[in-house]
Amino acid sequence: MSRVLCVALALAGLAVADPVMAQRGSGKPVVAVTEFRNESGAAWWRGGVGWELAGMLTNELASTGDFKVVERNKIEDVLSEQNLAASGRVAPGTGAKIGKLTGAQYLITGTVSAYEEETSSTGGGISFGGVSLGGKSERAYLAIDLRVINATTGEVDFVRTIEGNAKGGGMSIGLYRGGFGGALSQENKTPAGKAIRAALVEATDYLSCVMVQQDGCESEYDAKENRRREKTRGALDLDD
Repeated sequence: MSRVLCVALALAGLAVADPVMAQRGSGKPVVAVTEFRNESGAAWWRGGVGWELAGMLTNELASTGDFKVVERNKIEDVLSEQNLAASGRVAPGTGAKIGKLTGAQYLITGTVSAYEEETSSTGGGISFGGVSLGGKSERAYLAIDLRVINATTGEVDFVRTIEGNAKGGGMSIGLYRGGFGGALSQENKTPAGKAIRAALVEATDYLSCVMVQQDGCESEYDAKENRRREKTRGALDLDD
């Protein structure tokens, strides 16, 4: 896209997609979720997962009724034109422009910063045709770093790491279709899938609290963050 066209689009956005006007009209924050990035060694990460996670978080946010959300195809088109979709990055200084072009007041970015899984044998299991019955216990750990960028100021208004564990066991099916779609279809009802869903629900609850409700629920999330940081700090032995 030429610089002239970019400027023209930005000016048009100023006229018809002013985030302040949008907020006044609905009373709800207008948010756009960008493509998730991966900085972990998750084996389930493959082409399309970044946008699939963005779509899942968008759906969760919309279901609360607290937000107006920008459709994925609109934000994806703008990011593609700005040559940002391939890296999944929102470069410094571009947040305001993207916000004007999409009508979003806030851009929400997510990064899968850590993923670990383990499978331990419990004995007595049997397998046939790709289906395992009993005999193993599975666990998955997932951490997602969230950033909420103010599209008017370009500043990061909220930052939070969402992390947790999910367990599985009993019956597992090697290839299960349903629930998750697209690139994540194989993770339905696996510990990884459960961890993803739980993290996105927790992220949604947090964003609703700090961006909309603001009724004292912030203290609960501050306490969670303090516990998370203490637990992380306690995992490292530091020399005196």
